[in-house]
Amino acid sequence: MSTPTRVPPRGDRRAGIVAAALELFADKGYLATTMDDIGRAVAMRGPSLYKHVASKQDLLVEIMERSIATVLRDHRIAVESTDDVREQLRRAVEAHVRFHARHRLEAFVGTRELRHLDEANRAVMLSLRKDYESGFRELVERGVAQGRFRVGSVKLAVYSILDMGVGVAVWFREGGEFSVDEVAYHYGDQALRLLGAD
Repeated sequence: MSTPTRVPPRGDRRAGIVAAALELFADKGYLATTMDDIGRAVAMRGPSLYKHVASKQDLLVEIMERSIATVLRDHRIAVESTDDVREQLRRAVEAHVRFHARHRLEAFVGTRELRHLDEANRAVMLSLRKDYESGFRELVERGVAQGRFRVGSVKLAVYSILDMGVGVAVWFREGGEFSVDEVAYHYGDQALRLLGAD
């Protein structure tokens, strides 16, 4: 799949560059994508491109940082919207699924290209991902403590819930048989069944 050339508005050049890099990383892979490829996609030559971005690594970091910031924010909003742990878990799962349905390329790049971050950036990203996972673990642990959830292993339950959401990015297509909201609600139900929710 070739990436179409796009010329972003003058004031929005960096956003256009990041969007082009995202598409190219998803299509060709991080290693196979060159800065020349990115420049061609936004109709910019090397010197002009480097006025807006320092390196390909910086673009990968920005894509991943934006993604994790979004899921962390959405998780926090979901949890803060109610005091009931069962409903908090449902809303957190729905937010997780919505992100992966609406941001398929970001989810794909974030999973596949993590290994290509340099050591310092990878450590930061892994720490943020651990924070996200911990948010779900805290909900499940609290639900178990309150007698609302029944699971053999909190860790495995959380991994299963996270994997369900990530998998949506593989098959979901806008305009398909199910809407984003239908998928999110269904996965919320599945997560509660997995947890043996009351």
